[in-house]
Amino acid sequence: MKSAANKRSEGRQGCFVPVEGKEGSAFDDTQTVDISRHGIGFVSSHPHEINEKVAIEIQLSPDTEPVLVLGIVKWIRKLSDSDNYRIGLNFQEVLSGSESRLKKYFQG
Repeated sequence: MKSAANKRSEGRQGCFVPVEGKEGSAFDDTQTVDISRHGIGFVSSHPHEINEKVAIEIQLSPDTEPVLVLGIVKWIRKLSDSDNYRIGLNFQEVLSGSESRLKKYFQG
């Protein structure tokens, strides 16, 4: 069976930052792992659901407006060494901000 990494059509950049989510929400106690122009991976204590839609605000750099994207959960794996889940989410639509800014960020 192919691993999730082998199915990726493009490289991802490491992005180890905590997710700012409302305390007690599904994104409380969540951390990003990697990001690409088309998706983001994270680790969460909450399992989430396949095909769950999630709005994500991405701050590409400190002095710019964030990009707001709608993503969809594509896969979930229980981590063997913890109670956490590794989750892969694909970006489905750019809701606010510029898709070209997102593309340019990952080309640089």
